[in-house]
Amino acid sequence: MTKRRNCYMLLKAVADIAIFFFITACSGVELSETESFFAFMRAIDPQNVLRISWNGMVPHPCSYRWRGVKCNFQPPAITQIRLDRKNFTGTIDADFLCRLQHLQVLSLAKNRIRGNIPRSIMNCRSLTYLNLSSNLLTGRVPVALFKLKYLRTLDISNNYLTGIIPRSGLEFMHRNNLLMKHTAVKMYDLKNSAIVTDSVALNGTDAGSDVKHPADPPNGNNSGKKKWYHKAMYVVPLALGIVFVSVLAYFVSKKFSDSAKEREILKSLAHSPQKSTSPPVPQEDLKPKERCSELVFFVEERERFGLDDLFEATADLQSQSPSSSLYRVKLGNIVYAVKRLKKLQVSVEEFGQKLRQIGNLRHPNILPLVGYNSTDEEKLLIYKYQSSGSLLHLLEDYIEGKREFPWKLRLSLATGIARGLDFIHRSPIDHQIIPHGNIKLSNILLDENQEPLISEYGFSTFLDPKRFWSFSSTGYTAPEKTVSEQGDVFSFGIIMLELLTGKTVEKSGIDLPKWVRSIVREEWTGEVFDKEVNHAARQYAFPLLSISLKCVSNSPEERPSMGEVMEKIEEVVSANEDFTISSAGSILSSPPEWCILHSVIPETWDTPGSNY
Repeated sequence: MTKRRNCYMLLKAVADIAIFFFITACSGVELSETESFFAFMRAIDPQNVLRISWNGMVPHPCSYRWRGVKCNFQPPAITQIRLDRKNFTGTIDADFLCRLQHLQVLSLAKNRIRGNIPRSIMNCRSLTYLNLSSNLLTGRVPVALFKLKYLRTLDISNNYLTGIIPRSGLEFMHRNNLLMKHTAVKMYDLKNSAIVTDSVALNGTDAGSDVKHPADPPNGNNSGKKKWYHKAMYVVPLALGIVFVSVLAYFVSKKFSDSAKEREILKSLAHSPQKSTSPPVPQEDLKPKERCSELVFFVEERERFGLDDLFEATADLQSQSPSSSLYRVKLGNIVYAVKRLKKLQVSVEEFGQKLRQIGNLRHPNILPLVGYNSTDEEKLLIYKYQSSGSLLHLLEDYIEGKREFPWKLRLSLATGIARGLDFIHRSPIDHQIIPHGNIKLSNILLDENQEPLISEYGFSTFLDPKRFWSFSSTGYTAPEKTVSEQGDVFSFGIIMLELLTGKTVEKSGIDLPKWVRSIVREEWTGEVFDKEVNHAARQYAFPLLSISLKCVSNSPEERPSMGEVMEKIEEVVSANEDFTISSAGSILSSPPEWCILHSVIPETWDTPGSNY
């Protein structure tokens, strides 16, 4: 009964997919992300292990908060699918999967997924992490995998895959330094049907003896039943194809065309003179030659490690852009943040010289550089991972009611950031000041004591000035759009306004200076402040608002220096810490501080906040 039920579920799933696809194709309607996701799930989970209800309207996975599915929310888009150990028994339908255009992570390890890895997976262009290990996948390793230009982690071990990895694939792997974890793929000489090498690790290091290969496919009766099962998987779609011949014929012919092309490529590689003797690929050939050099460190000897240790460690992708990727890497009991930079317009020598100078700068409010490694293709920057997150995360959690964000902490953060920037502006490198160029909430990290750490200092010197502004956040960029000390002051002013108002620029896109000025002009100055600021320390917030508005002046000449800004903030800090009536009265009644808003907002109106 169980086998009969399995066959029934398989036939029903295939029929549902075919009918769904036929209706969509005939109507000419583009599949939505929700429809594509659930069509993919039907293919991979024909027995409906997850007990998804296919009747009626199915909510978007992002709104339903699926376990194992992560999304961006503006707009809703699936970015990660992690469904390991779910006992799936279906096949991978990459045509539906790759309609999820923002998908970066796909992990389906330790299931019972059958069939081959489809060539159309090359259309999942945003993939950076792909783990299909420990399944029942068969067929050749598809060349299409090596056309995923953003792919950084690939694991297809412990399957029944055969064939050889083409030269272009090996070049792709060492060019992109694929970070593989204990991965081995059996390599066969197609001409002689003999194993060339037991395993090839795709990160340039041998997989080692602890890699467990899948057992040989079972023989006897079980083998016959499995063959019948596989035949059913192809015969049933073929039968349905007769019904929908006008639609399915195209895809069947396309599939055979792609397979023939892949066979041609593999055949030519198998008969090439270089492959006829089938020599093992040397370990060092899978890495750029420059990788042989050691990491350059700025820490104590006992904290150092080797480049191989770094590449063999567990690496989790945190974020990605066309020019960089950020990984969380654990080595022993220490967690590091590794920034991978690509396409920099700078030589290895110049990069190393600048990094050594920047790495030797030390300040309590600047994220220290642990070490770096440089090649012609890319650069690696290593920092200690800050588990407390960024100032952006803190403010967002506060807005959502998940965390407290008291006035004292805001004042402490503003002071620390100001001190760090002032230090940068007073520390010449090669007799020249190097501004930060990209100050924003997400670049302000928090240590275990909630002290601010300015990250990404020095990046602006390595980026093409013409392309630099495509990497910076619009809401923090000064009107003149130049990397300068005055530009840093403008960005700091935006952060100050965010701390005072409780509003974020980085994701909302609000023109915060314009909004604040409009409120002040209407004599509703008190309404500018966030409820926590209004309740706890509105009297101290007024002079900080004045400083902030001067920082975001449209004219660079009218902005104060970071040294002047720091002095003003420290005056407020001193007054805030002094609980005597005289000190409190001085900050409340001091005409220069209280009335400075008149010079910032050149309008004729009464004292700011006079309606309170």
